[in-house]
Amino acid sequence: MLTFLKFPEIYVLSCNLVGKLLMNDKNSLKNVEKLLKKHSQNHILAFWDELDENQRQSLLIQINKLDFEAIDTWIQRYIKTAPKAVSLENLAPVPFYPAVPGSARQQNLYEKAGQLGAEFISTGKVAAFIVAGGQGTRLGFDGPKGDFPVSPVKNKTLFRIFAEIIAAASKKYNTVCLWYIMTSPLNHEQTKIIFRSNDFYGLDPANVFIFQQGTLPNFSFDGKILMADKGTIACSPDGHGGSLKALYESGAIDDMKKHGVEFISYFQVDNSLINIFDPLFIGLHALDKAEMSSKAVLKTDPKEKVGLFGLVDGKVSVIEYSDLPDELTHKRNQDGSLFFNLGSIAIHIINRTFVEKLNAKGFSLPLHRAVKKIPHIDDKGELVEPEEPNGIKLESFVFDALPLASKSVILETIRNEEFAPVKNASGADSRQTSKALMVARAADWLEAAGCAVPRKADGSPDCLIEIAPGFALEKNDVKAKIKLTPKIKPKDKIYLS
Repeated sequence: MLTFLKFPEIYVLSCNLVGKLLMNDKNSLKNVEKLLKKHSQNHILAFWDELDENQRQSLLIQINKLDFEAIDTWIQRYIKTAPKAVSLENLAPVPFYPAVPGSARQQNLYEKAGQLGAEFISTGKVAAFIVAGGQGTRLGFDGPKGDFPVSPVKNKTLFRIFAEIIAAASKKYNTVCLWYIMTSPLNHEQTKIIFRSNDFYGLDPANVFIFQQGTLPNFSFDGKILMADKGTIACSPDGHGGSLKALYESGAIDDMKKHGVEFISYFQVDNSLINIFDPLFIGLHALDKAEMSSKAVLKTDPKEKVGLFGLVDGKVSVIEYSDLPDELTHKRNQDGSLFFNLGSIAIHIINRTFVEKLNAKGFSLPLHRAVKKIPHIDDKGELVEPEEPNGIKLESFVFDALPLASKSVILETIRNEEFAPVKNASGADSRQTSKALMVARAADWLEAAGCAVPRKADGSPDCLIEIAPGFALEKNDVKAKIKLTPKIKPKDKIYLS
């Protein structure tokens, strides 16, 4: 039975004990001061005399959690020196499975993979895993991004859409699909409150596991750890790459193992069209004995700002679009297609055993630096609200685990079928574009089943249509329920559930 994570409470108790021991032992406090001085971070205790007992205890706990040997390395590698350019000397296009099989042989393979994937889902071997640590700040929304309403007719939130997908998949495959949710310190408590107040969107709370990712300290340009206030180190979430460690340390991996989960369906919170349980993707991954696999979309433009899949020294990798030189960005094949045309959309299948293996080795993914505006206190203890970037945040990316996998599968997917990110308040990748894509997919599914959909002169649907996951999880599901579909007239609002 899944339960809310107990590990943080245990960890806090142990840290509280450490804090009290340090406070009651003057020699131990001197050791902390010595440690900070050794690593040129003694400013962390600059306002010690102004803190009360609880604040001192909290600060000692924070210091105790820091790995100063690693921090020294980060400062030299990422803070004081600009990161070295990515070596692309041995970069090559990566083989992939096309969205539509290109031969009878491949068609047979896809059918076999789909059957195998469906079997894995129906036997409870596939779990949903969402990275949901982001806030809705860029959307002009005060709260976790998962609570942002996006659906075209019912205005459902992202969390509700995903919960309904999981419930529908559980019903379709006659199983219980488990859901693991990674939050961040920014929204952990809010997320738990949202789920409780919405009765877990109809899911059994025992099948929802909410846990928190780790954090990393923020730095000034000269390598000093910034302080949020006199007793608090300024920290930020450690990126979606931290999910692989958090899964392990939170007890989620042990819980998966107890329930017989073998495959983790990884996705991020902003994609309203996600196909969480895709039998074809799961089956191809399993047949190829892959450890971590990915879905990709074909780039719409050479300069599209998405990571690119490629082979680096023979290993599947994701290259940041900004790292690819112009000559490779614009390079084309003889048929006119882009030479590097597979865009990463943060959808993966990851073996549970792969996560176990990585953590058993004490692995760490490479860090990426981001120059940001970071509020902090100055040496006088006064709050600084910078108007310009003043420091560096570090984070890891989950796709950097791909080269560590013994085998990776890349499956192309149709962008309009599975990718409608909600990242911006307006313009590209906004709620407006996401809703339009949801309506467009619903219209396509209905037309494929033989239902007439009114369209405008530009070809877009002249109506609002929302298909609930309980009505259909994929195009073929609509055909079985086409008799339940009313005749659609221009300007109609249709909700199919």
